[in-house]
Amino acid sequence: MDEARIQAFRLQAEICKTLADPKRLMILHELRDREMSVGQLVASLGFSQANVSQHLAILRERRLVVTRREGTTVYYNLASPKIGEACDLVHGVLADQLARSQALASFLDLSSKKI
Repeated sequence: MDEARIQAFRLQAEICKTLADPKRLMILHELRDREMSVGQLVASLGFSQANVSQHLAILRERRLVVTRREGTTVYYNLASPKIGEACDLVHGVLADQLARSQALASFLDLSSKKI
């Protein structure tokens, strides 16, 4: 495998690591439909301001969110709608896994009644 391809996979892994935190996923979910300030995210999610700011810094560093300043307020937004689509895709995979697990649980429950 050539070095450029290996580097591309490394960068993809970095994005996946960034998305591996539930609080960051919740922040991204809040930013799907509109830009929000840190204060608005704090009010919506119930996390501390320091915690929200810390996660936003990581998301900004990984270029998953962009900022816009208005006076003293900084607003955050998704850098691309594809970020929301990626989260939807993973959510769909999870839903499929849960549905298969539920079907298996139902089957096992039915099977145990026949014994």
